[in-house]
Amino acid sequence: MTLHPDELALKVAQAMYADDQTSQQLGIELLDCREGYARMQMKVRPEFANGHRICHGGFQFLLADSTFAFACNSYNQRAVAAGCNIDFLRAVQVGETLQAEAQMIQQGKRTGVYDVRVTNHAGEIVALMRGKSARIDGTVLTVAASGP
Repeated sequence: MTLHPDELALKVAQAMYADDQTSQQLGIELLDCREGYARMQMKVRPEFANGHRICHGGFQFLLADSTFAFACNSYNQRAVAAGCNIDFLRAVQVGETLQAEAQMIQQGKRTGVYDVRVTNHAGEIVALMRGKSARIDGTVLTVAASGP
């Protein structure tokens, strides 16, 4: 029996998250993953603050980039970032919980384009990222297409 594409995407995400020490150590949680889509969240801790006492943009980028990675690997074809551009739209305070949603815009044989929205607890967009993915050899899961 073949897995539904969204079931496969979730299994791929669970396998990737199990090996993602950075996300785990920073408290980034995987909330959802479907084919071409992922959603993650992160609480902004005091050590994420910059010299203005707001969330350092690098941590916002990390959340967006991680979410992008889960979305572009959701097809069980290994993919990495080939380029990203992010715009920071509003300040993020320590203690806020951010959510990032990545959505496939276009996926070809070798490259894809994904948009990522990062929102705060009020649903306000705090950052927008566009990522370009490049597929590399291999799969995340070795036995992905067979079910029980």
